[in-house]
Amino acid sequence: MLAPKKTKHRKQFVGTGKKGIEQKSNTIAFGSYGLKSMDEKWITSRQIEASRRAIIRYLRKGGKLWIRIFPDKPVTRKGTEVPMGGGKGSVEFYVFPVRPGRIMFELEGIPEDQAREAFRKASDKLPVKTKFIKK
Repeated sequence: MLAPKKTKHRKQFVGTGKKGIEQKSNTIAFGSYGLKSMDEKWITSRQIEASRRAIIRYLRKGGKLWIRIFPDKPVTRKGTEVPMGGGKGSVEFYVFPVRPGRIMFELEGIPEDQAREAFRKASDKLPVKTKFIKK
């Protein structure tokens, strides 16, 4: 699963998140086809890994895949039946906050119909609505 090797601060504030559409990484940069987010959500490292595996399984050996998102925001949880107080909980998992318009995955070297099907399988693993786009 994806997680940062080293972070400046172990725990982060939850934050209110920036509303609106994504200003960066909103165009295809590496491949010919892309999977674009249409919602605002946190995507966990498990969901990214599940999507990646779905794409790789469908493609077998052909094509090249780029993952344009990396989960670097830590999410903390307190244990069950822990009373109020006692500080912030420990880091449980990492997420990437996605906004509408963000390119999450890119593909190159396969026909369009195969790329469309691979991204359809990947989008089933993600909590956001997605859109298939091409260069």
